[in-house]
Amino acid sequence: MKQRTLFIISLLISIIILSSCNSAISNEIKYDDSYRLDKIPDDSVKVIPEDDLYPPILHSDEFIEPKPLSIINTAGAEDSPFIPADRDELYFMFVKDVREEPEVQVKDKVNGIWVSNRINGEWAAPRLVLLQKEKELALNGAEFIYANEMIFASAREGFTGLHWFKASYKNGRWDDWQLFEFTPEYEVGELHIHNDTIYFHSYMDGGKGDMDIWYSEIEGNHLSEPVNLDIINTESLEGWPYISPNGNELWYTGLYTGSPAIFRSINGVDGWGIPEMIISQFAGEPTLDKDGNLYFVHHYFNNGIMIEADIYIAERVIDK
Repeated sequence: MKQRTLFIISLLISIIILSSCNSAISNEIKYDDSYRLDKIPDDSVKVIPEDDLYPPILHSDEFIEPKPLSIINTAGAEDSPFIPADRDELYFMFVKDVREEPEVQVKDKVNGIWVSNRINGEWAAPRLVLLQKEKELALNGAEFIYANEMIFASAREGFTGLHWFKASYKNGRWDDWQLFEFTPEYEVGELHIHNDTIYFHSYMDGGKGDMDIWYSEIEGNHLSEPVNLDIINTESLEGWPYISPNGNELWYTGLYTGSPAIFRSINGVDGWGIPEMIISQFAGEPTLDKDGNLYFVHHYFNNGIMIEADIYIAERVIDK
């Protein structure tokens, strides 16, 4: 069975047909962390590192041993972390109960994209980012933010299946939600835009096998013909690309001994270099803060069943 992470693939295998409803627009971010905590079922299991059967394994001396990001994590599932370039904002997807099917998850507004701000060096309690009308159903995730624009994946009322959408940040909220479709045959999965280049993962034909990372140049409202990132891709799975703000590092999720692992490629005079593994064992979807610290999602498994997911941080070693 092909490996998948929690949100994007679970939605792809579930076709959701929802009817539209007429409701007033209310995009105020009024759902704080108490709302999230109250929604988690009482029988949910919170795994702590001491009880983790498959803890993440660090393979680099550039970082300190990874640990859970305490203020963010709960007995629910925190997934898909993303930190916009040079900003003190951490976006992630939250699902209150991983035992529920996507067609059930979509019915609860608590499931979706949340954001935490870093204040005086500490991450604050997160709040829900509302990206749909108050009474309409949607399940949002796979977020990418650049400047005052957000691209995100969503299953929502009035649409069949999963689609990409775009939102703009105005007057303290994400607004102007609109469909943001890519060329269908490119099968664009989770993505990262750096300058005028978009990196994304895809199962489209012409790759090396399984899921590959591709890149295209943004030309107005169109993408150039995608190019397979040969030096990165293998016959196995590669995806969830992230480019460091300076453009010198390409981070992504691959596989190692049967579970997701985090790899990095350095951009040199001859282009992207041979990747190196940084963290293995159920570690994926890397992102960096402005200090170069590494954040990622770690999934807890027991007897082949995913119990929950947390956001982890591996702090970068400070040169003295």
